Amino acid sequence: MIIAVDGPAGAGKSTVAKILAQKLGFLYIDTGAMYRALTLSALENNLDLNDTKALVKLARILRINLEKDNNGSLRTFIDGRDVSQLIREPRITQVVSDVAKIKDVREIMVKSQRQMARQNDCVVEGRDIATVVFPGADKKFYIDANFQKRAKRRFRELKNLNVGGISLENVALDLKNRDKIDSTREVAPLKKAQDAIYIDTTNMTIEEVVNAILIKIRNPDDKAQNSK
Repeated sequence: MIIAVDGPAGAGKSTVAKILAQKLGFLYIDTGAMYRALTLSALENNLDLNDTKALVKLARILRINLEKDNNGSLRTFIDGRDVSQLIREPRITQVVSDVAKIKDVREIMVKSQRQMARQNDCVVEGRDIATVVFPGADKKFYIDANFQKRAKRRFRELKNLNVGGISLENVALDLKNRDKIDSTREVAPLKKAQDAIYIDTTNMTIEEVVNAILIKIRNPDDKAQNSK
């Protein structure tokens, strides 16, 4: 079974997807972490992020693994090195959307994501999961929230990761830029799948969102609708 969770940055989809996977006993696949890992490797190798050919070449040879630790949290590895903390740094956040919009890079990543999903029941989270990566997913959800709430959530997330040198204002500016790039990129732009269930999490707790999704998953006759 494949459960697709899409939505903009800061909407809460990563947290929701992680908990959902734990409750269902499914594999959690954070597609955004894969693009972040590629971006980190490119920066560490001093690649020009405007050099599409170099980025595609790196994507082809880079070994990115997503694994659960003993606490059930997802860890991201590049060639066996744990980079879970490094990929969340502001320097990655500021440019990852530029890397993720490259057509050939996305094709390589999508192939890897589909391979992982073929071997497991999974909850897959990202920005084009229901529209491009798994258009035939068993259940599709689009998680959203108003901009102010998303900015505050992202700021709190970075603070919890002990990322220094950030402010709510800077986080909001980065978020606005990512929204624009993600929604207007030529390849696999961020948008709600027609048959996805829309959930506005602005005034909902994480527990409420997870429970709402579980109800939809366990009711096979439920049709796509809005939840607020």
